[in-house]
Amino acid sequence: MASREEIGSWLEGDPTGSGGRSGDRLGLPGSGPGSLATVLRRAVALMIDWVACLAIANVFFDGAALAPLAVFAVENLLLVSTVGSTLGHRIVGIRVRRAPVRTPDGSLTVPAQGSGPGFVAGAARTLLLCLVIPAVVWDADGRGMHDRAAATVIVRA
Repeated sequence: MASREEIGSWLEGDPTGSGGRSGDRLGLPGSGPGSLATVLRRAVALMIDWVACLAIANVFFDGAALAPLAVFAVENLLLVSTVGSTLGHRIVGIRVRRAPVRTPDGSLTVPAQGSGPGFVAGAARTLLLCLVIPAVVWDADGRGMHDRAAATVIVRA
């Protein structure tokens, strides 16, 4: 049974009941470069990517039903894995990077920040992103299931 305090913290926008802001548990700054990307920025980036993929699919695949999704998947896999951002991410000023990892002693280990999260993380993230549902189910830090599974986070560039 949930206590009144737990329900109150959830209703007030703090599902963890910790009183902290999103990104605290990941050791991310509250604002500026490296802070969590807002839902608005991520949604605008997604719209930009989808429109670009629709255009490419219409030009090269003559309106095939799943062509836009296939182009979107290839774009995400290649660009996120290698450079850490898609066309839409780049335009709105966000990028995908490896998420900090909490060690057994409770401290955070920040992975080396290369150009992208890598092919395996990019592939897992892309597959789940294309399934849509994992991308719209978020945790308290605003990370979708696709980002949690791939151990990535979307931050401001």
